[in-house]
Amino acid sequence: MNKKIISLSAIALSTILTTGCSTTSNKKTNSEPTETGTVVTNDYPTRDRVEYVFNCIAKHGGRLDYVTQYACGCKIDKIAEKLSFAEYEAASTFTMLRSTPGENGAVFRDPKQSKDLRTRLKEAEAYAERSCFIK
Repeated sequence: MNKKIISLSAIALSTILTTGCSTTSNKKTNSEPTETGTVVTNDYPTRDRVEYVFNCIAKHGGRLDYVTQYACGCKIDKIAEKLSFAEYEAASTFTMLRSTPGENGAVFRDPKQSKDLRTRLKEAEAYAERSCFIK
């Protein structure tokens, strides 16, 4: 009996997580004015922020200590200051797929937009690394 309840609970939880968190229709963004008068839009989905933090932690030795978790969370926030989510997503896609060989990879490697977005992502990540990690 307890195994059935646990199984049903696990199914319900996984359904909620996969459907509830992944829906993007009618999405609202949080906009906040900064000291300089510009508006910062928080349009990065939570799932993508968490994925970035986990990948960042893995790149920095995989330690799940507070300092690394905080710094990696800070890093995605700093990147969000520099790039909208659409720009970040496109730049990440171009970066991951640019090593595809031949003509298929040329679509991701050669266009000016691809090069510009990859450069902006690299600059944003360098800025975030300097801002969030103590050397």
